[in-house]
Amino acid sequence: MINLGILISGRGSNMDAILAAAKAGRMPGVRPAVVISNKPDAAGLRTASEKYGVKTKIVPPEGAKGWDYDRKVVEALEEAGVTPQNGLVCLAGFMRIISPEFVRHYKARILNIHPALLPSFPGLHAQKQAIEYGVKVSGCTVHFVDEGVDSGPVILQKTIPVMEGDSEETLSARILEQEHQVYPEAVRLFSEGRLKVEGRKVRVL
Repeated sequence: MINLGILISGRGSNMDAILAAAKAGRMPGVRPAVVISNKPDAAGLRTASEKYGVKTKIVPPEGAKGWDYDRKVVEALEEAGVTPQNGLVCLAGFMRIISPEFVRHYKARILNIHPALLPSFPGLHAQKQAIEYGVKVSGCTVHFVDEGVDSGPVILQKTIPVMEGDSEETLSARILEQEHQVYPEAVRLFSEGRLKVEGRKVRVL
């Protein structure tokens, strides 16, 4: 059984999709253990607790940065049973860059989703970057988190066409629909032990 911890900063729509899949029995090897936010007013906290009955915790930065802050998040995760041995950490709109120490602590056990086809358009406003660059196809990527920014090994990707006249908002909305499908799928594959990292490549067994 994989104990799942999800980190959010806002509404947590990808968190919602993952928890919905777990509740529906689509990932039987996953136990949602805790949802943690750096922001006390994150709407996703209420969704997690009231809609799904999942434990929530607020870990405010209070000026702490890097590992000084992340250490508190790790403590909250481990208190909920999300350990480097049997845990999985999913970033779902967590608006902080996690420290190298955090990444090493949960080596190959942190997933993130990005609204672009990595390695294209990492960082913020990926959808806007895609439109301004003039690409014809965009999408989303679930990847393992490493010590870089959106640079970890790719697990799954979904593509969508960029339409003539798309705005950042319209493209974002269509990509988000795909995110809600592919992120729970990646979590399920991880829980079933079907992801094997070979250098930069992730093989689905």
